Amino acid sequence: MSDIDLQQTTPEEAAIKAGVLIESLPWLQRFRDQIIVIKYGGNAMVSEELQESFAQDIAYLRFVGVKPVVVHGGGPQISRMLDRLSIESEFKGGYRVTSTEAIDVVRMVLTGQINPQLVARINAYGPFATGLSGEDAGLFGGRRRGVVIDGTEHDLGHVGDVVEVDPQPVLDQLDAGRIPVISSIAPDLDDPGSSLNVNADAAAAALATALGATKLVVLTDVPGLYADWPNRDSLVSHLTATGLREMLPSLESGMIPKMQACLDAVDGGVDTAAIIDGRQPHSVLVEVFTAQGIGTEVVAG
Repeated sequence: MSDIDLQQTTPEEAAIKAGVLIESLPWLQRFRDQIIVIKYGGNAMVSEELQESFAQDIAYLRFVGVKPVVVHGGGPQISRMLDRLSIESEFKGGYRVTSTEAIDVVRMVLTGQINPQLVARINAYGPFATGLSGEDAGLFGGRRRGVVIDGTEHDLGHVGDVVEVDPQPVLDQLDAGRIPVISSIAPDLDDPGSSLNVNADAAAAALATALGATKLVVLTDVPGLYADWPNRDSLVSHLTATGLREMLPSLESGMIPKMQACLDAVDGGVDTAAIIDGRQPHSVLVEVFTAQGIGTEVVAG
């Protein structure tokens, strides 16, 4: 009997567990030594149970030889802090309008609060995770962006796109056996010393492309992409980049950045990109290690 057995297991239960492990074998073979970028955010961040299951998933990936890289946002926590400080929070086209006052709060919450908390949760299972910001070692470079709504361009303040990625700081951490955990802040290339709030979905896609990742996984708060929202029978489990490109203009504004990120990643050479329901415990492992996966997967074509 193993020293780590915590309870007696019947032969039937043991056989079921063995079956689950064997089912994962082809995926372990496929993803071993491969980079998987996971964007973490939304409701999965604010539930203690889901935070714990996410940390376990990431540690598990590392233990079985996958190279996970986590990029996180922090929308709910940023909103709460802005409310607490009586700073107006407004969204346009799925993006948070970020004033000069608000960008300091965004930076504080993402890099100073969420990042070390997530690193600590993962490190409860082994000393692997290390915190990074998109501002560290030239990892990200950003430029301001606006958003077009009904044909009109709207200013978003200190909001930008990741236009440059130097993957070396992340590769160095991976080579050292670590799990990079990266907050979605970028320096403004056109205004040295200023920071930009970059969409974490887009940042994860840009990083996945620069790293030559095998897979991008985006956690969200819906089961996946619906072809005819709110018809819940219209969930799309698999589609090509061409099909997604055709659907993109008709999607809900909040879903557009996530699906655009998947499209950008696949167009950039990432084999597959998926959005999955982060409200489901261990959704990352279900997506990576089972044949049916979970959510909506995008592939080239």
